[in-house]
Amino acid sequence: MLIAAGAVAAIVSAVGLKVIKSVHWPAFPSSNVSYALTTAGQVVAIAILLLAVVLHRTGRYPKAVNPLAWLGISGFTTVTLGMPLGATKLYLWGISVDQQFRTEYLTRLTDSWHLQDMTYKGLPPYYPAGWFWLGGRYASFTGQPGWEAFKPWSIISLAVAATIGMALWIRMLRTDRAIAAGLAVTTLTIMQAGDEPYGACLILVGVPMLIVMLHGLRSGSIPAIVASGLFLGVSACFYTLFTGLFAMAAVLMAVYLAIQAWISLSNKAIENLGRKRQLTRIALRLIGMAAVSGVLALAVWAPYLWHRMRGSASSGGTAEHYLPARGSTLPLPMFHWSLVGALTFVGFCWLILRFRQRSVALALGITLVACYLFCILSMVATAGGSTLLAFRLEPLIIAILGAAGVFGFAELAVAAVARAGDMRLLIGALGAAAAIAVAQGIPAHLNDEITLAYTDTDGYGVRADDREPGAEAYFPKIDREILMQTHRPRHESVVLTTDGGFLSLYPYWGFQGITSHYSNPLAQYDLRAAAIERWSKATSSQDLLHQLNVARWTPPNVFLFRQSADGYTMQLAKDVYPNDPNVKRYTVTFPTSLFDDPQFTKTTFGPFVLIVRK
Repeated sequence: MLIAAGAVAAIVSAVGLKVIKSVHWPAFPSSNVSYALTTAGQVVAIAILLLAVVLHRTGRYPKAVNPLAWLGISGFTTVTLGMPLGATKLYLWGISVDQQFRTEYLTRLTDSWHLQDMTYKGLPPYYPAGWFWLGGRYASFTGQPGWEAFKPWSIISLAVAATIGMALWIRMLRTDRAIAAGLAVTTLTIMQAGDEPYGACLILVGVPMLIVMLHGLRSGSIPAIVASGLFLGVSACFYTLFTGLFAMAAVLMAVYLAIQAWISLSNKAIENLGRKRQLTRIALRLIGMAAVSGVLALAVWAPYLWHRMRGSASSGGTAEHYLPARGSTLPLPMFHWSLVGALTFVGFCWLILRFRQRSVALALGITLVACYLFCILSMVATAGGSTLLAFRLEPLIIAILGAAGVFGFAELAVAAVARAGDMRLLIGALGAAAAIAVAQGIPAHLNDEITLAYTDTDGYGVRADDREPGAEAYFPKIDREILMQTHRPRHESVVLTTDGGFLSLYPYWGFQGITSHYSNPLAQYDLRAAAIERWSKATSSQDLLHQLNVARWTPPNVFLFRQSADGYTMQLAKDVYPNDPNVKRYTVTFPTSLFDDPQFTKTTFGPFVLIVRK
């Protein structure tokens, strides 16, 4: 069933995006046309989901219920993200902020199916490559460059994950409540985590999988244990942070079940033997999940772990050095004055009231506890000079509380009908209206992210809002010039540049990453930065060439600088955590005379100067 659901979602999303792409829409920031069509599409998708609920409640056409639910949720996801971005080739945040290194990763794995670092030549990947590797295969299959495939792959993968999540809900719960829970989790996840698609995919599938996880630990069901292990393994291939959280939740579930078993065995004659057997069973089930997930995780993590076990030098990695303001407080969405706040408030109350009676409440409640413990641990870790980046758990917290809120409102609805008579039509109408109200607010909530997708210059040198493109419009010409001068494929050249957007568009190797926070520890970001500064202070061209030749890493054969009155400049980044912002930019200037040698050729493109070493 899950495979069928995923296949339906992939087809619906791919066809939907193709239809949207076939029309020349006005830019979202300057017109409300695409916003209006987004709302209309959302209403149609929610209507399809309501039809599935009605068919289930009336018992008519039972075989149509699941396909309609899959069609509705995949269509909802596609139109919610695809329509506002219909006039641009870029995804949320364009090629700016974190999307720059994510696009670079997808570009790298489009160029080759081998697991490789996104920037540095000869290094295994440090950031989990699963979602990007699959995206690279999608880009290769469709014949798109990685940067252009980023948007459709993000939307398609989210649609598939949302539909698989819906299929899981329906398999475990009463269909009408399952569809409502699936819609709530999808809506909240797109709103809160849509800009990080690989993480959002884990939330969409992970929230219902928490119930499977608890069932496996409690009952010993082999299919549930294997399914949980597979999910944790896929999570490890996608996103380290969420994997740690899900693993922590599984351990807490096991501890809770162990305590429950210990208390329930009160007969003195069988107490010790029964306790030991039950605790052993729970421990073995948890170990089974870990074993399955570990084997799958090695598919992505083995190369990096092998290098570390061999003692490869590492330094300069600062991925955990980030503490924004929202990372210094606990996320409490249930106390916000909004529809989402009301839903999560009811969900919070329902979890507390029902965790002893309902497995769903227990699974979601334990995971919520794990989230808040993780947040507190992250805050405590700041005393040691680092964090656990727990602020990124906020979308998961909201999704868990949103799902719980659906079940809480369902119980309130049952109580209202019992007290006031048949109010099912009114309750259904209010629920549908609330869903539409929250859903239609998603484009406004993501306004900044959508706007950047239109104002950033894409890989064809075009801005989707039809305004004058930025200096990045020279990148296609620079790329052609490099290929012409080097006479080698892109993946055989190493480029020294801090215009990271160039490496996001073309699969050249970079000598230095965007910042140390996105760099592989094996790359030794700090030592490379020091080497670049030494090169800029070379006494002559021959001195520079000598330093390049004796560098401990593959030296750059292409340099892409900005021109200034003082010489050729590039901006490096320095980690200044615990400050917020955590990055300090500083300029390194190379005297133009360092490249006055026959071994270098210079070509100017607007503000850029391209230097190629022969």
